[in-house]
Amino acid sequence: MEYRNLGNSGLKVSVICLGAMTFTEKGWRSAGKMDFSEIKKVVDYAIDSGINFFDTADIYGFGESETLLSKALGNRINDVIIATKVRGVMDENDPNNRGLSRYHIFKAVDESLKRLNRDYIDLYQVHWWDNTTPIEETLEALNDLVRIGKVRYIGISDFAAWQITKSVMLQEMKGYSKFVSAQMYYSLLGRDIEFEVVPACEDLGLGILPWSPLAGGFLTGKYSKDKPFPEGTRYSRMEKPFLRFDLEKGYELVDALKEIADKYNATVSQVALNWLRAKPFVSSIIIGATNLNQLKDNLGCLNFELSEEDVKYLDEITQPERPYPQWFLDMFADL
Repeated sequence: MEYRNLGNSGLKVSVICLGAMTFTEKGWRSAGKMDFSEIKKVVDYAIDSGINFFDTADIYGFGESETLLSKALGNRINDVIIATKVRGVMDENDPNNRGLSRYHIFKAVDESLKRLNRDYIDLYQVHWWDNTTPIEETLEALNDLVRIGKVRYIGISDFAAWQITKSVMLQEMKGYSKFVSAQMYYSLLGRDIEFEVVPACEDLGLGILPWSPLAGGFLTGKYSKDKPFPEGTRYSRMEKPFLRFDLEKGYELVDALKEIADKYNATVSQVALNWLRAKPFVSSIIIGATNLNQLKDNLGCLNFELSEEDVKYLDEITQPERPYPQWFLDMFADL
């Protein structure tokens, strides 16, 4: 297993992080559901393979994911790095049991700690921006959690570049604990963050944690033009795909990944994950698994590295169109 620093912090995390969104026996949205026996197998295999980093959120299964992750870890609960999140609606009838107010953050962290059976959270992440709460209130609350020892590091998820920059600048001005990570959607089919978010994170010292690195399972190789959505797959269950990309380009990319995979005696998933491993700004790649075989296949990406030529080729065929002002700045970069 390869280990990398989480952003500019001294915390070492495995380059593969096991996401626990699927850890729910009741089922949660499009993520499916798992029996606890399978969850235990997946967690045990992950640890045996060197994974020391697990990601969940209070909203996943409305707390069930945190509870089952803790149960599966058992007496190893304090031997790994656990990340969870706060922001989502935890009670439809309580207007204060959501968002990033001081009230909700303090309430949510205590509830997460109980479910995780822990005294502290290694990485506490704000799940997405809250337009109804001043960011100053949120940052002060997070800083206080670090100071009293309930949280060791803090991060963001799904923020715009300006939101990341404003937050970190305020943290620096006030002497608060700073964000060390940014959990963002990033894959060969979703490279939008390269325009603004990645440069901001690199400049401010935040490590990128890609979620859905296989574009919701599309980059596993099981989808093709001839058989778009096999029965039982995630895309077959959704009326409208959650992730946005051009399907035709997606099928073309999968074909290209299959050709590269043959060169390395690998799978399409492994090649797609390897492309992310080649990005220096990525601290850890969050993968999900609904069964042990999926986890084993994804971890196969650690057995080889893509050549510079193959990385460059994948960069070129998936290069998104540069928006303004990027294309304008490119024109005058060397002047």
